[in-house]
Amino acid sequence: MALERVMHVEDDESIRAVAEIALTDVAGFTLLSCDSGQSALAQAEAFSPQLILLDVMMPQMDGLQALAALRQIPALAKTPVVFMTAKIQQAEKQRYLDAGAVGIIEKPFEPMELGETLNRFYQQCQPT
Repeated sequence: MALERVMHVEDDESIRAVAEIALTDVAGFTLLSCDSGQSALAQAEAFSPQLILLDVMMPQMDGLQALAALRQIPALAKTPVVFMTAKIQQAEKQRYLDAGAVGIIEKPFEPMELGETLNRFYQQCQPT
C-alpha cells in the first residue's frame, strides 16, 4: 500500500511551512499539519493518517507525551510514527525507538528528501 496521508505535528511555523511544501508539492501526500500535540489529538482520528511525523520538543505536550496520547486512540494504536528532532544523541534516539517510533529524522532535514524518507520508513512497517 502506498503512503498517501501524513499528519505532521510541529510547533515551529517555519519548519511546518517547509515540511508542507516538501510533503505536498514535492512528495504528493495529503497532509494534515498541526501546531501542537493537542491539535493533533483533536484532528488525528478524523484524518486517519497512515504515518505521523512528530516533533519531539514542543510546549505543553512534547512528542513522547503526544505519542502516548495518540496510542490511546484505537484507530491510531498501530499508526507508524517518525520523530523529527535536533536532539539526536544515541540515548535519546533509543528512547524514541523504545517509545514506538519507527524512525527518527534529524533537524535540519533535507526538504527534497523528506517524502522519500517517510515513504521508506512506512514501507519498512508494511507486512510483506
